[in-house]
Amino acid sequence: MTDRTQAPSRPRGLFSEPEHRIVVGVGLVVVLIGILVGGYLYGQFLAARDLGGRDTIIEQLRSENQKLKRSGDEAQAQLSNMSTKLKSTQATLEAILPSANTYNIVPNQTLIVAEGHITVGLIGTPANEGILLKINGKQQTVSAGQVIPVDVPGASNCQVTLQSFDMFKAVLNATCAKPAAK
Repeated sequence: MTDRTQAPSRPRGLFSEPEHRIVVGVGLVVVLIGILVGGYLYGQFLAARDLGGRDTIIEQLRSENQKLKRSGDEAQAQLSNMSTKLKSTQATLEAILPSANTYNIVPNQTLIVAEGHITVGLIGTPANEGILLKINGKQQTVSAGQVIPVDVPGASNCQVTLQSFDMFKAVLNATCAKPAAK
């Protein structure tokens, strides 16, 4: 027969008593919160360490960028200055040595052109519609673009072309071809 007077035995262990369960549960929650807070703080530490290096590099790049901008601006200013000087020098050179067979003549000036075959003089100041040229002793009124054939002994196909004129000068082209050898 069995004895029923004895109470059944309860399992013994950590979770056997309700008070123990609460203490163990609270302990696990505290450990879990501690791990989460520790991980968060460690992550912040690592991020701050990386950001410090990044900020230093950004400042270096900004200073280099400013130096390069200044250098570029100085180079652009030098280029502009040199371009202006080049244009001025080209204009001066063109005035001294115009292109082949092209001549600048000012009022009351006479030039010997076309390898010495033609004498051209500008008489007075240019008018609005044309100028007065003296070509090998003959006076002629000439307008811009007009081609004047000139008879020159010992040369063939001599001509004077008035390219343009303004109040202060006239630009003309004078050429002579050498006679063909027989």
